[in-house]
Amino acid sequence: MHLLVIEDERALCETIARSLRHLAYSVDCCYDGEKALELIAVEQYDLILLDLNLPGKDGMTVLRTLRQTDRETKVLILSARGEVEDKVEGLDAGANDYLAKPFHLAELEARIRSLTLRQFTQRDVLLTCGGLCFDTRSRAAAANGQPLTLTRKETGILEYLMVHQGRPVSQEELMDHVWDNSVDSFSNSIRVHISALRKKLRAALGYDPIRNRIGEGYLMGGEEG
Repeated sequence: MHLLVIEDERALCETIARSLRHLAYSVDCCYDGEKALELIAVEQYDLILLDLNLPGKDGMTVLRTLRQTDRETKVLILSARGEVEDKVEGLDAGANDYLAKPFHLAELEARIRSLTLRQFTQRDVLLTCGGLCFDTRSRAAAANGQPLTLTRKETGILEYLMVHQGRPVSQEELMDHVWDNSVDSFSNSIRVHISALRKKLRAALGYDPIRNRIGEGYLMGGEEG
């Protein structure tokens, strides 16, 4: 997944980029509005993190220019302007979300996951991985053409892992998106549901498409061997 961080505070920009690269995102950085528009014109991004107070061309100009030709790319505004009027202006101009500074990186990461998950579940109606298929509209799964009977939690886990094929997904990330706030990181509930899901997939496919990455999380894709 390809992200662009547009932020004139270089230290903050690099901190954000480093955090996101650690989560296996591909990240480009730029520090002014004019360079941002040049990059947007030649690169395809899944999500843009956009500061408003930029040299050259300000963030609102960048956003409005983007939206003249591109309504699909997700935009998350990061700004010290935290008044309701500022947020309304940014959202009305075409931003998908607005996060006021200062913010915690954990919240930024959660908002990025939410935006990109909505993007891919809307774009890709049918997700596939080998003999495994998942319909994001009906939220039904099938293995080798045969329907899979899954619980609600197992369905949520499978959907999230299939949307994020190619990168490890941590237990904490699954908690953010599949569980409610009543479950903590020390709970065994998540591991129990993942274990049950993997058992069903192994029985249906003849192999387990979910692999463990020690210290990183769960990775969807490929036969075990």
